[in-house]
Amino acid sequence: MPAEEFERTRLPFEPKTKRQKPAKAKSNPPVKSPEPEQLEKQQLTFTKEEMAIPQVVSQRMIRRVAAFCGIPTALGISALVVSYLLATYSDIKLAPIAVLLVNMGLFGLGVLGITYGVLSASWDEDRVGSLLGFGEFSTNWGRMVDGWRETRQNKA
Repeated sequence: MPAEEFERTRLPFEPKTKRQKPAKAKSNPPVKSPEPEQLEKQQLTFTKEEMAIPQVVSQRMIRRVAAFCGIPTALGISALVVSYLLATYSDIKLAPIAVLLVNMGLFGLGVLGITYGVLSASWDEDRVGSLLGFGEFSTNWGRMVDGWRETRQNKA
């Protein structure tokens, strides 16, 4: 999808309006601090419901993270147990570096599975998405990159 299309669409659970940034204070003499009620009104422009990820989307993300992170992590633990059992009860001797590299690879896949699990879930409440989530991943990755670019441009 082109980047322009990401800019026009907002996340399904994203508030319709943008939060106003507080004005930057200049290096003038200290100003009397505003009342606590005024600070709360300035800072809380959105309700918790507007900012929260819907329960359906959250559960979908959790299931995907459990699968894409849990399977490689379980395989990494199993590889440790199997290599120990092979070294202890059989004549098969594995090189320690091989066991280390296999475990690092599997645990690394588990860490990447966390990110992929969140980004491959459909962020639209009404749409479940595909089994592996390749299309949803590309859409959500584009949204995330556009958010980073927008934040970087706003800071400059």
